[in-house]
Amino acid sequence: MQDYLTSLADRLATQHRLQLDEYRELIDSRNEALAKKLAEYAVIERKKHYGNHIYVRGLIEISNVCKNDCLYCGIRCSNTNCSRYRLSPDEILECCHEGYKLGFRTFVLQGGEDPFFSDDLLCCILEEIKGLYPDCAVTLSLGERSRESYARLKAAGADRYLLRHETATAAHYGQLHPGEMSFNNRIRCLNDLKELGFQTGCGFMVGSPFQTTMHLARDLQFVEEFQPQMCGIGPFIPHCDTPFGNEAAGTAELTCYLLSILRLIQPKLLLPATTALDSVSPRGRTMGILAGANVIMPNLSPQSVRKKYMLYNNKATEGLEAAEYKKELDAAMASIGYEIVTHRGDAKQ
Repeated sequence: MQDYLTSLADRLATQHRLQLDEYRELIDSRNEALAKKLAEYAVIERKKHYGNHIYVRGLIEISNVCKNDCLYCGIRCSNTNCSRYRLSPDEILECCHEGYKLGFRTFVLQGGEDPFFSDDLLCCILEEIKGLYPDCAVTLSLGERSRESYARLKAAGADRYLLRHETATAAHYGQLHPGEMSFNNRIRCLNDLKELGFQTGCGFMVGSPFQTTMHLARDLQFVEEFQPQMCGIGPFIPHCDTPFGNEAAGTAELTCYLLSILRLIQPKLLLPATTALDSVSPRGRTMGILAGANVIMPNLSPQSVRKKYMLYNNKATEGLEAAEYKKELDAAMASIGYEIVTHRGDAKQ
């Protein structure tokens, strides 16, 4: 069996694709030796395209108001215990100002699906950011919108858009989301974003309720077929004020294993070591980088709101997760042989 698994790893490293059942077999039969081999292959592939460079993004969580009621999310609209906020345009620009001084050259505007942030308002914010910082990229992660909305945001200066598909299995999607949300619409959004010329990111939770290894295999196959420029994955972590509050969290071990596989599926991916990964393990970020990730997103949001953007319990918001600790983050990455670079960090073509 180990010889067969090794042959799958070898083939993935050279051909960058497997059959659906082979992805499932890699997940079902994973072991420490196989994880080490996949990570070694992943690091080789990443270094071919990105060297030892780690890209940093300044994360600005612009609002925790959301019209949706996703069953796993702490800012779901029905959570009356959530202390709501939204940043003003001036506050967002101040975050960018502080981030630019710290060396960030990509700003990620992330938030719930908050109707307050209309196309008109977002376009004004984007045009202001790009006017002040023309050497910077702007990534948006603001959920599902119409094709026309995405087109306006692209024209106003947005460079990238991250929209996790969450699961590539329609039935599983229905188990995680309210009835009014549609798997088909989520995929429509991703296709629109790619067709409009965004550097497009998808992604999924690891260890979410009802998830099987076949679900994860389909997620890997989806990434193989969709060919995004970015892919954000992280362990599911329960939030106490959701229907999944008592469910078990996903693991750093499986998340890192899948990061290595994703790097081999698409060697040029921008692949973050996420906050969720650091929230389930004190070494989560380091484990993610050593498994093949090459992006870190410290938090640039005002300190007064960081604990309010609580998608899950015990979210890491301090220390190296905070943008003001960028020098310490530089040192931490240098200690494992990697270099934080301060430029846009676009995906390689």
